[in-house]
Amino acid sequence: MTVYPTYKDSGIEWLGQIPTHWDLLRNKIFITEHDNVVGQDAYKYTLLSLTKQGVIQRDIESGKGKFPKEFDNYKIVESGNIIFCLFDVDETPRTVGLSSIDGMITGAYNVFSIKGINSQFYYYYFLAVDEAKALRPLYSGLRKVVKTERFAGLRIPVPPEEEQRQIVAYLDYKSNKINERICQRERELQTLSELKQAEIAAVVTRGLDPNVPMKESGIEWLGKIPAHWEVRKIKNCLQERSEKGYPNEPILCATQSRGVIPQDMYDNRVVVVNKDFDKLKLVKCGDFVISLRSFQGGIEYAYYQGIISAAYTILTPKDKRNSEYFKHLFKSHDFIQLLQTCVTGIREGQNINYAMLAKHFIPIPPIEEQQKIVLYIKNRLYVIDEYIAKLKTEINYLQEYKQRLISDVVTGKVDVRGVEIPNEE
Repeated sequence: MTVYPTYKDSGIEWLGQIPTHWDLLRNKIFITEHDNVVGQDAYKYTLLSLTKQGVIQRDIESGKGKFPKEFDNYKIVESGNIIFCLFDVDETPRTVGLSSIDGMITGAYNVFSIKGINSQFYYYYFLAVDEAKALRPLYSGLRKVVKTERFAGLRIPVPPEEEQRQIVAYLDYKSNKINERICQRERELQTLSELKQAEIAAVVTRGLDPNVPMKESGIEWLGKIPAHWEVRKIKNCLQERSEKGYPNEPILCATQSRGVIPQDMYDNRVVVVNKDFDKLKLVKCGDFVISLRSFQGGIEYAYYQGIISAAYTILTPKDKRNSEYFKHLFKSHDFIQLLQTCVTGIREGQNINYAMLAKHFIPIPPIEEQQKIVLYIKNRLYVIDEYIAKLKTEINYLQEYKQRLISDVVTGKVDVRGVEIPNEE
């Protein structure tokens, strides 16, 4: 990789120097805003969303995600339009997207057509702006919004037309190669995660000895279990905890990926849920908190002591020795399927109903066998967890490398004019 022979100061703090022969032009030269809304014809349009993966199509019928009652004020998007989220970047996964499909998107976003500049180069450039959080100094007002006039007045670096095409061709090629590698690693990650979950499900519902005599459990979701195991109603294994009045305990949050943890450990953010801390429920380490969602589980293990919203149901094992075994049982695929039959509400509003769930039966191995199962899961799956961690690290590195490459090329830190792009057709 080479740099350009000469540079000049852009006058833009985050951008620094740009190649001498590049222009600095106002953003408004290249964009025209479109505010047309769908109105009563919303049913004719495909619902779009701005994500880290770009502008994607949403499936309203899937029941996944939050949707308004009406879409009348959603903006019309045409293929080739660029979409900007010009408000608080901390609350959105991405500030820019280039749409390849027609559709509609929330009226909170700004929709522009592009002319006079390579649209893909323009998009790549604003990905670099997004990564640098370069719009942040332009926020104003309580909602932290970048006013359209101010956005239009931004100066942006513009290479000659042929150089724009070369930059786009280079970044398309490199991005596709990196994306292929990321997809490969994500498939491996998915396979390993499924293998791990399958093995956990097998041992918490069938035990460690494949030759042990089996019996019908009488539980529809469970099937056969070892003959010496018991089955008990959930309400006979767990009891509700409703203690309050511990305002000095740390605030907890229930997550489906990491269990019940302090709020300041979740996404490195502190979110105060309630000022009346003495009215929050006490949670002790080893307790379970019934989450308000059932897509990936719903009964979350508490790794810390603290307090949590009174809207949650807190469960504590009647025999504390069961806690570690229950932690794995409650995350098994078959048990999650059971949870999804014990919900009230619709779509994103589905809540797990403990009164319904408490009547169901679960398998209970002898306590010594529970301990052996927990130890097996901890030791046997250590290698899988280690490899999963390595895959996640590599995926993060590839994503960061791709973004850094895009930023370096579109801001002129790297010269790709002489790079030959392989033709792989």
